[in-house]
Amino acid sequence: MFTATLIAAGRLTPNVVADANDRLAAAGCAPTTLHWIDEGDAADLHFELAPEAARAALEGAFADVDVVVQPRDGRRKMLLVADMDSTMITVECIDELADYAGLKPRIAAITEAAMRGELDFEAALDARVALLKGLDAGVIDDCLRERVRLMPGAQTLVRTMRGWGARAVLVSGGFTRFAEPVAQDIGFDEAIANVLEIDGGVLTGAVARPIVGAATKKATLLDRRAALGLADAATLAVGDGANDLAMIEVAGLGVAYHAKPVVAAAAAARIEHGDLTALLWAQGVPKAEWAAA
Repeated sequence: MFTATLIAAGRLTPNVVADANDRLAAAGCAPTTLHWIDEGDAADLHFELAPEAARAALEGAFADVDVVVQPRDGRRKMLLVADMDSTMITVECIDELADYAGLKPRIAAITEAAMRGELDFEAALDARVALLKGLDAGVIDDCLRERVRLMPGAQTLVRTMRGWGARAVLVSGGFTRFAEPVAQDIGFDEAIANVLEIDGGVLTGAVARPIVGAATKKATLLDRRAALGLADAATLAVGDGANDLAMIEVAGLGVAYHAKPVVAAAAAARIEHGDLTALLWAQGVPKAEWAAA
């Protein structure tokens, strides 16, 4: 048995739900039952066959509606591994840090290419950090205070999942000076990120080794999954860039969140319209069970 969850906070109509059910039938998915998780926000359509056909029939079929197709059982996950920049926060920290050095357009272009999978992540990170050599390290705290904002739904997602006993890990190709306070603010159990090297109060232009990239993200998910004794299906990974693909592909539910095209094309689920609370509806969790942000 499988479930297709339709998500469109405040915009999901009975007509869309009925149309979606008809599309499942026409695609040979053998729909059985449907019910609202939260009326007007999210609904589950259960069906018996052909999950890939269900995705093809429903994804993109309705304006501003996200669709998550997955096995019906085991939807509540016990491990969340999440990216930070442009996923749990609204910005790319290195781009904002570069703005203080007057280099944002140059560095942001490299970031964009790396996140689209057009550049090697490690080489691109080294190149960007090298451009920041000599920047006053005090700017990091200014950037954190002035530029970094949590993604809508981040606290609600993490705190709700931890409330039922799940573990939440933030794994970022960014920097500990941002990831650690962000993780604490949102409610993650732990944060893993790169370390900017600083000497004499200024950035040296280097990143400590080993670099946290795609391999680290995947390894973290697999390691924490094994340590917790979880089945593959009990894991959730979410990110937006090419360096998130490896963990997204091995997660029980791998989600591309407002992601670059290469990630959206490869992920088993895409959230393109909603905020991070969509991942609670995807797990079948109604608003009445959400933790306060």
